Amino acid sequence: MVSVVVVNWNRAALLRACLASLAKQAGVAFETIVVDNGSTDGSADMAEREFGVVVVRNRENRGFCVANNQGIAAARGEFIALLNNDAEAEPGCLAALHRACSRAPDIGMAAAKVLVWEDPRRIDKVGHLIYPDGQNRGRGSGALDTGQFDREEEVLWPDGCAAMYRKEMLDRIGSFDEDLFAYGDDAELGLRARIAGWKCIYTPEAIVRHHRASTLGKDSVRRLELIERNRVLLVLKLFPWSLLWLNPFYLAARVAAGMAAAGRGTGDTAHFPGIRGKWAMARALIRGDLAALRMMPRTLRKRAEMRRIRQLSPGEVRRLILAHRLSLRETA
Repeated sequence: MVSVVVVNWNRAALLRACLASLAKQAGVAFETIVVDNGSTDGSADMAEREFGVVVVRNRENRGFCVANNQGIAAARGEFIALLNNDAEAEPGCLAALHRACSRAPDIGMAAAKVLVWEDPRRIDKVGHLIYPDGQNRGRGSGALDTGQFDREEEVLWPDGCAAMYRKEMLDRIGSFDEDLFAYGDDAELGLRARIAGWKCIYTPEAIVRHHRASTLGKDSVRRLELIERNRVLLVLKLFPWSLLWLNPFYLAARVAAGMAAAGRGTGDTAHFPGIRGKWAMARALIRGDLAALRMMPRTLRKRAEMRRIRQLSPGEVRRLILAHRLSLRETA
């Protein structure tokens, strides 16, 4: 059986559409667990009343990582599927992810074909890529879907908005790192799993439509702060030293590419217009870096603990990261 975990926070209409899409799934037995992070809009009650799903209730917003771990702990399935409350799975999605994840015993993760809800002609993500400074983004993000991703293949890791994980893998390597709270958490779990010797398969038969950045919004400075903090923590915890020492140079190149995009009024910087917007971005990034600095001792202890599960050598990890490298243009 598959256990589907849906984390929710004050998005009743989106959650209703998400759960309605799960009600249309067939081809695999599954249960649905909604973990509600202290919603005040009645969405948790709606999930129980209209869909009869299990609801784990938190009194406050404990973040994406803690909530997913609560759902995983309550799950009875051999496979754990994650579906964001702002995502809708096409019929057959769960069965396709289950087939992909079951193909071989060393496949611990499966990635879906995630399309932009507002424009399903465009790719949101089909697995993930990573830049050598730790910044990661969905593979194919923003591209028109012309069939270029219509083959099943190995990818780096799945996006947490629509993914499947083998429960055996999570039992061995641990679930989400709760220090991250939200953003970049799927990257940390995915890279940790790869270092531990597990693989990820992308299947185009598992189709999901996703409302992008609906939780905090693309113009949220808090979102930027968390992304930057967690980028640094991921690097400190999982990157080989050969890439870690080069991190400032890769970061400088990425910042320069972002500034060039800002000059053209394109890229993510376009969500923060004008001098005030750019200054707000800079302050958010600095706050993220300072927060990561405060968490460095704890993160380095976690790095030392990776010896327990490590299967890939530092050189193999470096080659894995560079083989799935995000280009500078894509980062900007």
